[in-house]
Amino acid sequence: MARDTTDQTPISSTQELTDYLAEGSKPVEKFRIGTEHEKFAFFREDNTPVPYFGDASISALLKGMQEKLGWEPIIDEGNIIGLGEPNGMGAISIEPGGQFELSGAPLENLHETCKESNRHLATVREIAEPMGIRFLGIGGSPLWTYDETPQMPKSRYAIMTRYMPKVGTQGLDMMYRTCTIQVNLDFSSEDDMRRKMRVSMKLQSLATALFASSPFTEGKPNGLLSWRGDIWRDTDNQRSGVLPFTFKPDFGFKDYVEWALDIPMYFIVRDGRYRDCTNITFRQFMNGALKGEIAEWQPNMGDWTNHLSTLFPDVRLKRFLEMRGADGGPWRRICALPAFWVGLLYDDSALAAADALTADWSFEDVLALRDAVPSQGLKARVAGHDLLDIARETLAISHAGLKSRKRLNEDGQDESVFLTSLDEVLAKKSTLAEDMLALYNGRWGQSVLPSFEEYQY
Repeated sequence: MARDTTDQTPISSTQELTDYLAEGSKPVEKFRIGTEHEKFAFFREDNTPVPYFGDASISALLKGMQEKLGWEPIIDEGNIIGLGEPNGMGAISIEPGGQFELSGAPLENLHETCKESNRHLATVREIAEPMGIRFLGIGGSPLWTYDETPQMPKSRYAIMTRYMPKVGTQGLDMMYRTCTIQVNLDFSSEDDMRRKMRVSMKLQSLATALFASSPFTEGKPNGLLSWRGDIWRDTDNQRSGVLPFTFKPDFGFKDYVEWALDIPMYFIVRDGRYRDCTNITFRQFMNGALKGEIAEWQPNMGDWTNHLSTLFPDVRLKRFLEMRGADGGPWRRICALPAFWVGLLYDDSALAAADALTADWSFEDVLALRDAVPSQGLKARVAGHDLLDIARETLAISHAGLKSRKRLNEDGQDESVFLTSLDEVLAKKSTLAEDMLALYNGRWGQSVLPSFEEYQY
C-alpha cells in the first residue's frame, strides 16, 4: 500500500462503517481490474539485497521513477516511500524488506493489465540497470536471512515489526521475505459481494497451489512448495486466514464490520505522524479509548479505511474484494492471476458454476485445504476430491468466463490467452515450485543462485 488515507469525516455509529463498504457497489459496466505485484530488488553482481539509502538504492529507484513518470512522491518523515499517479490511477510502493510494488490502475480488461505491467517493468528496468539492480519474480526470498534483509523507513512498518512477534511466529518473514501477486475486483451489490467472497474464499488455496513458487529459504529447500502460504498460517491468526462467517448464507457487509471492529489496530495518523494503537481494538477506539491521551481522539473515516488495510484474511473486503492467496512469480504470472479470478468472478455463468463446484465445501474442509497446500500443492485433497481435479474444473470455468466476456486484443485473442501458464501447470502436473526444485537438484547443482538469473525481470 503506497499511501495511508486521510479523511477527517467523523464516525458516529457502526452503521456508517457498514454503509462505507456498501457504497463500493457499482454497476457491472463500471467493473474494473486492479492488479498488484511485488518483486525482490537485488544487485546483479552478487545477488545481495538493495538497501534503502545510497546512490544505488530503493530510494534512488523511487526518485528515478518519479523523474521519469512525473508521479507525486509519497513522503514519510522526510523519506520517499512511494509514488502516486496524479489522478489516483495507480501507485508504486515499497514493502518492508524493499520489495518493489506496482499497484495498478483500475482497468477495463486484462489486455490493458498486461500492457500496464510491461510498461512498468520496462520503466523500472531503465532506471535500475545503471545502478546494477534487477528484480526477482518469485514468492519467497530464496537466499537472504532476515538479518540480511534491509528494513524500509516507513512508519507503519516499524509499528508492525514490533507487534508481529507478539501474535505469531512468522509475521516478520511475511513482511520482509515474501512477494505476492494480487487482484482487486468489484461487486454490484451485497448479494454479489457475498457470492464472490464465498467462492473466492473457498478457492483461494487453489490459487496458492497453482502459483506456488517459494520452495527455498536461506539457500536451501525449505520442505514446502509455498513457503509464503505456510507463513500465513501463523502470522496473526486473529486478523488473517479463512473467515468462518463468510460461509453463512446471509453473510453481509455488517458481519465483516463486526469482525473488523474487534481486531487490534496498528496505528492512527495525526498531524502526519503515526501513533501506535496495537493495544486497542477499533471498537474500543470508537468507545473513547484514546480520550484524554491525545487531542484528536475521535475516530474518523480515514482511521477506518487504514484499519481495513491492516486486516489480512485470504480475501479482503474493502470497497472491492482483494484476492490474496498467490505467490509472486514471473511476468506471465502477473497476467495469469487476474485472468484466473476475472474468469471466475466477472461472468455470471462462470460464477454460478464455481459456486456450484464448491457448494458442499465446509469451513473445516477449506481450512484443512489451506493447511495442506503449502507442502502438498496440487496433490492436496479437499472435501474428498483431488485438488488437481478441482483445478482442472476451475480453470475450465475460468476459460469459459473469459471467452464469454469477449474482450479481444488487436490480434483477435480473448482474455483466456493469459491462462496459458496455468494450463501448462496442469498439463505437467507440476507447479513452478516443483520445477524449481527439479532444477535445484539437477542443472543448478543444489544452488539457489541460478534462480536470480532465471526468474529475474
